[in-house]
This record gives sequence, structure tokens and C-alpha cells, in this order.
Amino acid sequence: MKRISVIALLSMLVLPSFAEEVSAPDVASTETAPEQVASAALSETESYFDAKKASESKRGFLDGVQIGVGVSATSGLNGFIGYANKDVDSFWAKRFGVRFDFATTKPVKSLISDGLDSVMGDGIDIGDDITITDLDIKAQHYAALLDFYPFGDTWLLGGWRITGGYAFGDMNMSANIAGTIDELNPGFYEFELAGQKYAYNGNSVRGTAQLDWEYRGPYVGTGFDIGLFAGFKIYLDAGVVFTNRAAELSLDVPFENLQKFDSGTWTPVNNDTLKAEVDQYKNEALADAQSELDDFKFYPMVKLGFMYRF
Repeated sequence: MKRISVIALLSMLVLPSFAEEVSAPDVASTETAPEQVASAALSETESYFDAKKASESKRGFLDGVQIGVGVSATSGLNGFIGYANKDVDSFWAKRFGVRFDFATTKPVKSLISDGLDSVMGDGIDIGDDITITDLDIKAQHYAALLDFYPFGDTWLLGGWRITGGYAFGDMNMSANIAGTIDELNPGFYEFELAGQKYAYNGNSVRGTAQLDWEYRGPYVGTGFDIGLFAGFKIYLDAGVVFTNRAAELSLDVPFENLQKFDSGTWTPVNNDTLKAEVDQYKNEALADAQSELDDFKFYPMVKLGFMYRF
């Protein structure tokens, strides 16, 4: 019994120290595990952001570039290319953008003609059995624009902008005028111009009216970008060009049926000899209409379309 008690006593003294020596590495590993996990997670996060930054740097030159295509009520097919980066950290940089805007009726000329024909039908009666037919419109414009977004990248309100810039272009509108004046003698219609007697051989009349407007000046307007998905947006612009050039109205009258009374006989009119007198007469006849056009020196612009911002 005494031997067994001695052995038991020695075991109690030795085993705890052995257990402590064996378990010590496990405790140490348990204490260092969270640090290793945190270090691994931090390294992984840094790798992710480094990869993202590298990816963004590859397309950084496109950030903020925007292109758009739409229609303009006064100049046909509209388009623009510009820059507006809403993702920058600068308070002011995210609120400004620039655009080069252009438009022309050439690509959609057939569509415009079909639309005008459907509206006019057989013509527009302007009285005295005179009808306007074959209306034709040609237009184009160019503009350099500066956009200001008051609300920056704020949701919804961030799409509203105030626009200023400089624009120039032209619009040409022409129409044929034709008809038969029933009240006039179908034989000869005589009249006197600048002391000279003239006559139409018949009571049918025809001519061409034309409006030409070349404009240039500062542009002021407003607009809105409505986001759709993945950078695609709907854009709307409305404004005016302040120009000191008014539209000019002209009227061309053919001379095929016009005769001149000379030396007791009626002879066909030579266009060259009558040109100065007819020009003077037309200027007097168009004076009232032109005076109203002279007061209108604001060229309107309305544009609607789709855009994409990188």
C-alpha cells in the first residue's frame, strides 16, 4: 500500500506539468488565430480595391463622356457629344458639363416631307382661291453649350440642368402659291405698274414664297436627363437663341403669261426689263409682313431623344 501511495503521489505531481507543456502550444495558437484571420481579410479587401482601381483606370478616359441622338422640332435630327462626370468628389466639378450640339434635316427629309404632305393635304387656302402647296423645310444648327446641374448627383433632381452657350444655323422654308381668281376675266387681267401697263393672259396665278432665316447668337435654355438603366437616359432640351437677324420673306412671281402693252400692241414681257420694277413692287407688298418678322428675333429650339453616359 505504501508503494502504491508513493506512485500515485508522483503521478499527481508529474501529469499536470506534462499536460501544461502539451496544451501550451494549443492555447498560443488559439490566441493568434483571430489576428491571422483579420490579416487575411484585410489583405483580401486590399486586393479587391486594387483590382477595382486598376479596372477603373483602364476606362478612366471614358468616365463622364456622353453622347445623344434625338429629334429637334426646328432643325430635324439632333445629336451631341460632351462630358459630365457626376462621380467625381469635387463639389463643383460634378455640377458642370460641356456639350457640342448639332442638328440637320437632311437625314429625315423624306419623313418631314411626308408629314407636311399629310398635314397640308390638297393645300392651305389663304383666300381669293389662292392655295399654298408643296411646303418644304430645310434647317441645320451647331452649338457649343455649358451645362450646370444645381443639385449635382442628387437622385432625380440631379438630372435638371441650366444651359448656356452660343449657337448658329439657318432655316429655309418655301412653298408654291397657285390658284385661279374667278372674279377676273379669264382672257386678260390688266394692271399698271410704275406707269407701264401689263396684263396676264388668263386668270390663273402662281408663284413661290420663301422664308430664309440665318441666325447666330447666345443660347439660353433648360433641360432634364431621366435615367433609364446602365447609363442610358432620356434627355429634353428647350431654349432660344437671341439673334439680331430676323427671318427674311420673299416672293417670286413667274412671267410666262405676263404681257406688256408697248406701241399699241401686247408683247411678251422680257424678264430682265421688268425685274427692277417687280422687285420694287414686291418690296412694297411684303413690307407689312416683313415688319412683323423683324420684331421676332428669338429662334426657338426644342430637342428630345436618348443619350448614354459612360
